[in-house]
Amino acid sequence: MNNNRTQIKASDLLVKALENEGVEYIFGVPGEENLDFLESLRQSTIRLILTRHEQAAGFMAATYGRLTGKPGVCLATLGPGATNLVTAAAYAHLGAMPMLMITGQKPIKASKQGRFQIIDVVAMMRPITKFARQIVNGNTIPALVREAFRLAEEERPGPVHLELPEDIAAEQVQSGSLFEARSPYRPDCAQAAIDEAVAMIRAVKHPLLLVGAGANRKRVSSALENFVKVTGIPFFNTQMGKGVIGGCHDHYIGTAALSDGDYLHCAIDRADLVINAGHDVVEKPPFFMEHNGKKVIHVNFNPAVVDEVYFPQLELVGDMASSFRTLIKRLSPVAGHDFSYFMRVRDEVMGQIAEGTDDDRFPMIPQRIVADVRKVMPPDGVIALDNGTYKIWFARNYRTTQPNTVLLDNALATMGAGLPSAMTVAMLNPGLNVMAICGDGGFMMNSQELETAVRLNLDLVVLILRDDSYGMIRWKQADAGLSDWGLEFNNPDFVHYANSYGAHGHRVNAAEEFAPLLEGCFRAGGVHVVEAAIDYSENKRVLIDQLKERVCLV
Repeated sequence: MNNNRTQIKASDLLVKALENEGVEYIFGVPGEENLDFLESLRQSTIRLILTRHEQAAGFMAATYGRLTGKPGVCLATLGPGATNLVTAAAYAHLGAMPMLMITGQKPIKASKQGRFQIIDVVAMMRPITKFARQIVNGNTIPALVREAFRLAEEERPGPVHLELPEDIAAEQVQSGSLFEARSPYRPDCAQAAIDEAVAMIRAVKHPLLLVGAGANRKRVSSALENFVKVTGIPFFNTQMGKGVIGGCHDHYIGTAALSDGDYLHCAIDRADLVINAGHDVVEKPPFFMEHNGKKVIHVNFNPAVVDEVYFPQLELVGDMASSFRTLIKRLSPVAGHDFSYFMRVRDEVMGQIAEGTDDDRFPMIPQRIVADVRKVMPPDGVIALDNGTYKIWFARNYRTTQPNTVLLDNALATMGAGLPSAMTVAMLNPGLNVMAICGDGGFMMNSQELETAVRLNLDLVVLILRDDSYGMIRWKQADAGLSDWGLEFNNPDFVHYANSYGAHGHRVNAAEEFAPLLEGCFRAGGVHVVEAAIDYSENKRVLIDQLKERVCLV
């Protein structure tokens, strides 16, 4: 701890504490209650990324946390500025993304404005954060910042919140006492639990590995890949676990884009043991557990949250990478394991994924869109998906080779996050091919951030899949046998809309134009918006009728 004690403005101390934590960017929309902090930030090495809406700033900060493992920081003023961060806070909370929100507030020692714009922001944030505090004394800033970062990064990661009132920001405080920023060591799993897991894996005939979002850590990803290599156990993943082990791996049998009824679930039904690495019950269930003799081993940093569809018989709680490395030392291919059925299911799943990839219909069907995007994107290219029916198609059909090359949200599953998420990726990785994939509904929820993307000189392609409706809900409405009503809307001319921001607008007029157009956009650089009409008539045939009528292989 540094004990150099001279007088300093509290807002300067807060910025120094953030610099001490390695903060590179703050995303946000400042207000008058943030002006002292803004002036302190002006003299800092930290870069302010000014957005057009606080929600987008929160999504960008959360995505920074998701990609780096370090808390992304976002800024808003009091009242409406803070309430605009709520959806992003919930996004980070359910999606386990480390993020720090800093909001302003009216003076707390004396005020002449009554209750103007004042709500209890700290109380509002508590249910959707790991830590929420008002700074009432500037001298406590170093400790509060260190604790906020520690909790945001601690497994399970998530958002934290600090409120800096206007008068506290301006007061003089002691400048010293910055705390060293350190990552903690995580405890290893109990040896008795490892022994039991090894015995369970050896005793069964059809073990299957499930990879969830919580396994998306560099050390864990490597350990899991080695586990599959050593044991030969096939694997599938949740939507948010996509890419932790490459989808082109010989032992990959598919993504659980649906909770039940897909061909993949034939394999899950046959499995007598599921080794569940990093799944979180906030994500849509990849399968429904039943009291039918199937065993589940929960491997995670934290204990399982038990509910009606998830009740594991054994838990390996501790550092996940260490748990799998220890299992690898104790295991080798087991003579009694039989994966032949899983490989037959894999062949069926891959056949389904290949269907429709060269279909020339226009408007384009989802299978062709996914296939062409996959063809255009290099192995390290990143797609950031907003939320809509197309997300299921990409989760199910898009095959990955590297972690974090498909960013999707299957926890809060909010619309409007796709564009800001892609912008963060493009900002952090100049030269990388990055594509935001949005429905027309989700895109318009944060479309104003096109101006931010252009101002930041990003290289980014924004693909808008247009069906002139809230397509996911319309699909569910039809599946429920209800009238097609209340979910259609009009859209702007997206080509002119993009051009008005200084981006480059394009419209696809035939299926064969699609891939060459995307390739040209990436070659040209800059921000490109591509509108492609989509035909969702395949939803019912492929995702409902065909799968409901399927008979598992015998």
